[in-house]
Amino acid sequence: MTEEKTYSIGDFSQKTGVPIRTLHYYDEIGLLKPRKHPVSGHRMYNEKDVLDLHKIVSLKFLGCSLEQIKELIAHAEFDVSLNKTLLARKQALTEEKERIEQSLQAIDRTMLLLEKEGAVDSHVLMSLINNMQTEKTQREWLEAKTPKEIVDRLFNKSEEEKIELDIAFIQLTKEVKRLMGRPASDPEVLALVEQFMQATIEFVGEDAMYAMGEMDTSEAEELAAKVPSPYTKEEEAWLNAAMEYYMVHNGMMDPETPADPS
Repeated sequence: MTEEKTYSIGDFSQKTGVPIRTLHYYDEIGLLKPRKHPVSGHRMYNEKDVLDLHKIVSLKFLGCSLEQIKELIAHAEFDVSLNKTLLARKQALTEEKERIEQSLQAIDRTMLLLEKEGAVDSHVLMSLINNMQTEKTQREWLEAKTPKEIVDRLFNKSEEEKIELDIAFIQLTKEVKRLMGRPASDPEVLALVEQFMQATIEFVGEDAMYAMGEMDTSEAEELAAKVPSPYTKEEEAWLNAAMEYYMVHNGMMDPETPADPS
């Protein structure tokens, strides 16, 4: 009878390409337990261990956890029952792929903004990045509150349009921070508010502005919480007061019903 070929842990690591430290860990958790030499106590691997390790590596490639692999490795064959595990992994990997693609798009937009602007206030930039990160959540929330065509108009923009919007946002926030504290009647402040409102109408649309204006206070606060602000509380209060002054003096709002300061 041919003597069974065995491998030391070093030889087994070299043969399979799996690091010795990983083989130690698999032994410790009972995932791949080699025999021990009766005298030296050294680990001894055989051809069955090679096949079992191939199973482990293959199932890890499919995204199975070590706990799942521990249950699956003893199976001599697999059937459709494995599909439940694979389907869960497919869904998780699809979500991870979506997250990675979203991160790559955000990186590209951020790099382009920095190239175009040279320097951007850190709070403003973090607000923009957070807005990119939560875009899907914002869209889902709005779809439950407003007509789909309005939501599509808000979010279905080309990358060029998004960059243009980001740059306009950066420039407006710079002006808010520069002018903060001046009287609402100041000509530069009035020009800033007019620019802000025109930019909002251009990129959001009058119907979307009207729909969001119809939201009650709690809904408006919930939406605001999903869109991070680049402003301090003082800047927000000043900007709200400046916008209220502008709208009252342009007949856009009844002076008896001031804008919600939140």
